[in-house]
Amino acid sequence: MGTHQLSVGDLIREWRMRRRLSQLDLAADAEISQRHLSFVESGRAMPSREMVLHLAEQLEVPLRQRNQLLLAAGYAPTFSESTLDDPLLAPAMAAVEMVLKGHEPFPAIAVDRHWNLVAANAALAPLLEDIADASLLAPPANVLRLSLHPAGLAPRITNLHDWRRHLLARLRRQIDASGDPTLTELERELLSYPGAAPTSRPTHPATAAIAHPLRLMMGRQVLSFISTITVFGTPIDVTLSELAIESFFPADPDTAGLLQKLAAERDAAAKLLTN
Repeated sequence: MGTHQLSVGDLIREWRMRRRLSQLDLAADAEISQRHLSFVESGRAMPSREMVLHLAEQLEVPLRQRNQLLLAAGYAPTFSESTLDDPLLAPAMAAVEMVLKGHEPFPAIAVDRHWNLVAANAALAPLLEDIADASLLAPPANVLRLSLHPAGLAPRITNLHDWRRHLLARLRRQIDASGDPTLTELERELLSYPGAAPTSRPTHPATAAIAHPLRLMMGRQVLSFISTITVFGTPIDVTLSELAIESFFPADPDTAGLLQKLAAERDAAAKLLTN
């Protein structure tokens, strides 16, 4: 959004328009007069730090962009931005590892705001075998690129058209919410990949009725998953607010059985190595 060139009033106006709110709507939500909001947006009035944060809260501006609003208004950022290995984030990262480990034998991943892989549990590795382009797995591996690239998982996703549409819709919602130019560039790249033609009927009607499945070939078996997203509640650190855990659950007994078998074989091999 070119935040380094825009005033705080310009930025507030952009976020208001991004949220499809009129000045009257935002003023009512923020319990201020429309006249005062108009003065802030036009630069005729300089908002206090508290007013900047109050308007950002009403507009559901992400923490990273709230810091940008504060800087544009001449104030120091409020929200810290730690690195993943910062001791301050150690309890949160331990919680991430606990969730990932606890979800085994089913796969789960943690990603940052750009969908780069931060961590994964042991159940993910067998699903990534036979990736044609090993560079897709090089850190920082982007899970959307890995999923939809023709040299990644895409050839093994039996409902690629539907899954691609689902992922792109999620990405578009994230772009609309954050205005992140890196995500916009990622979307442009993903849209350039070939997509599978739509099927005439759902590949798994029972599952599709409750959630959008991911159907992935593994050997001669098709694994079927549904997933959930977990984020930290009430974070005040930018990095922590942008972490998300996606946990994949088996959508049928055959998928659960195969993953449990793979986990048992992995545990048995680990015991042999320690003996």
